[in-house]
Amino acid sequence: MRKKIAAANWKMNLTYAQANELLDNLFSKKYSLSENQQVVIAVPAPYLHLAKEKTQGKNQVFISAQNIYTKKSGAYTGEISVEMLQSMGIEHTIIGHSERRDYFNESNEFLKEKVDICLENHITPIFCCGEALEVREQNKQNQFVAKQIEESLFHLSSTDIQKVVIAYEPIWAIGTGKTATSEQAQEIQQFIRQLIANKYDAATADAVSILYGGSVKANNAKELFSQPDIDGGLVGGASLNAEEFAAIINALA
Repeated sequence: MRKKIAAANWKMNLTYAQANELLDNLFSKKYSLSENQQVVIAVPAPYLHLAKEKTQGKNQVFISAQNIYTKKSGAYTGEISVEMLQSMGIEHTIIGHSERRDYFNESNEFLKEKVDICLENHITPIFCCGEALEVREQNKQNQFVAKQIEESLFHLSSTDIQKVVIAYEPIWAIGTGKTATSEQAQEIQQFIRQLIANKYDAATADAVSILYGGSVKANNAKELFSQPDIDGGLVGGASLNAEEFAAIINALA
């Protein structure tokens, strides 16, 4: 049974004191997780240790990095390595968020390298894909997303691709207040699952968790998560509010 995941992406937000307060507030809220449900919180790198300490003893709750580099170590000032994450007990990282692709020119080939080093070192990659508004308006979103997935993930074995979490994020709905309708989101997430089935098989595709990201909030999470191919969300702004994100966690049920 594939995992249902409520993932938070704090991006470059909060001071240390604010991060500490948000974590305390979140973990004081009532939420419940079944065996196949997880919470993953991607915090800025300076707060990884703090967040990891806060989650000690909390089942099904994981801390994630927001980025990783393609080398294990070396003269790469400012980068974060898999060895660093492993030494802190961090088991997840976001890869290929649209902001990394756009602002830092991360290519599909470069992200392929990031995926590989994660899987080689037992770090779960949350692989982001998704189209900009002009692509959606030309009705070319399927081809665009297929290219991202094929060039970064389809070299993997059936066993390894099942270790990847895919997060589909329509760029036009990130931080804009616009959200794809549940039908629009389901349509492309079904397309992604079928793409995987065509490359591998139906059982492999059914094992991959595919999240939706793009202005997920407490008031739309339940409807989005009720779709058969949406396995949770990668949540940006709403994850900075403890009450809001706790409600999103509960929407997994």
